[in-house]
Amino acid sequence: MLNLTPTELERYQRQIMLPGFGLAAQQRLKSATVLVTGVGGLGGTAALYLAVAGVGRLILLRGGELRLDDMNRQILMTHDWVGQPRVIKAKETLEQINPDVQIEAVCDYVTPDNVDALVQSADIALDCAHNFGERDLLNAACVRWGKPMVEAAMNDMEAYLTTIIPGQTPCLTCLFPEKPDWDKRGFGVLGAVSGTLACLTALEAIKVLTGLGQPLLGQLLTMDLGRMDFAKRRAYHDPDCLVCGVRSTDRPPAMQHSLTVVRNLSATLSPVL
Repeated sequence: MLNLTPTELERYQRQIMLPGFGLAAQQRLKSATVLVTGVGGLGGTAALYLAVAGVGRLILLRGGELRLDDMNRQILMTHDWVGQPRVIKAKETLEQINPDVQIEAVCDYVTPDNVDALVQSADIALDCAHNFGERDLLNAACVRWGKPMVEAAMNDMEAYLTTIIPGQTPCLTCLFPEKPDWDKRGFGVLGAVSGTLACLTALEAIKVLTGLGQPLLGQLLTMDLGRMDFAKRRAYHDPDCLVCGVRSTDRPPAMQHSLTVVRNLSATLSPVL
């Protein structure tokens, strides 16, 4: 693991003081590389909290240019950047906040051509993409290469979150074998909702990387923030899953299949830009 500089020791001293955290956990963060896909209101805010926590390297992935209607939730952006690539501004802002973090900005979406190289270069992936096509590609690649993935999505005032560990937990396709129908601009977005989910997403990644607390393994956290209702649902392996099931070519050797297909999960939740 990488040693901490005097500046880093001072910067992170308040979290180093946490019971069960300490210097070892901080060094694990510094040694880690995190891939964040969909750097918008959700992914960008999650990246911010990973940067200030001291993750050593962030790979930020997002295609497209900043729109004015992004500005109610994309807190790494500034008004003068409208019309320019979001991910470049995200990198610039994060480097100003924490210059000790190495940040790579990739102005692209998750594609079959880039997903394997991206996943292989990271220790964990945060799935904050704005469509299920990208999410499915990332999920399959994480299963293929045995990399953990934090899965987070929201729709209106609702959100869901889970952490996927290939070989230990159900994958995204187990949870949602049939993808919800949704229009990425067909529902409202409140920045405080995406920000709430983003903080929890970053926390899940920190837990996996450091061993702090208990990640959402084999559990789907569903949230209705309009009513402040939170519930955990048990997630189940689908032995016939096309990605991690017994007949899949993507599954890692350690994958276990002893449970039935996911039950009682809401299919109304959708990823948000």
